[in-house]
Amino acid sequence: MLNSVLKDAIQNREQTLSILKGPKFDHIIQKAKDNWVEHIPQKEDVISAGIDSSFNSTKFQGAELWAVTAVSVKSDGQILVDLHDFGLDVSPELASLASKMEIDACNETVDEADLVLMDGSLYSQFMTRQKELTNSIVTAITKRENVIFISKTSNTRKQFEEFGAIAGDIFYYNHATVKPGFSKIFEDTNFGSDKIITSVFARLSESLPLIKIELFGTGYSNEDVKSILNKIYKNSIAGYPYSLKLAHNNCKISGKDLSKLASIHGLSNEIGSREVLG
Repeated sequence: MLNSVLKDAIQNREQTLSILKGPKFDHIIQKAKDNWVEHIPQKEDVISAGIDSSFNSTKFQGAELWAVTAVSVKSDGQILVDLHDFGLDVSPELASLASKMEIDACNETVDEADLVLMDGSLYSQFMTRQKELTNSIVTAITKRENVIFISKTSNTRKQFEEFGAIAGDIFYYNHATVKPGFSKIFEDTNFGSDKIITSVFARLSESLPLIKIELFGTGYSNEDVKSILNKIYKNSIAGYPYSLKLAHNNCKISGKDLSKLASIHGLSNEIGSREVLG
């Protein structure tokens, strides 16, 4: 079956790609080019910290062995905040718990760094059903106004909808330019006038991958974005902030980590089963 799928994919590659691009592809690409502001970042010496979280679980006879972590780490490797929790029971809503830990880490970090980089999207924070978490992240962001959200991927399809876009915004910007800089500032008011999300797609050096930067609030200028890129640029590797890479590496919970946790509790993985048995 797989071989036949691959064979058909090869034969119909151009047709499939043409569907992705759509009939208005060239027009959208030109619009994306028009939206692009070229800027070569200049290194600005700031103290930055990256925040990320992780969670994982494995089944155990109707219960689950689970673990959640969140860390805040500076670009020099100093860990500012290390939060974690684990259990052997019916697991809580792990995504929400991880989000809460990220927010707690953010609150503990805003006074310790000039720039606080949150991995992921502000959209996910505002889409939570827990109003308390939303209020908490807004409090952290507005305390010193030094918190920004950064992601390497994005599924948003807001900037080119009116032109019949099929793919996400980042797809068109990736095809439109390889130059360093950022896209036209975009403000999303879908969450209300008190929770506006301002965003740009940015590239720190020529031909490097795009990142998406999200800010809370409104009224940002191109000079504000340039200043942010300058601050990020100094401690970035391959176009991505090193502190976020360190945060990811320090908080990631792998399957091997869960196995170690199981071993500590006298549990072992049964061969041929996904469940942990005593």
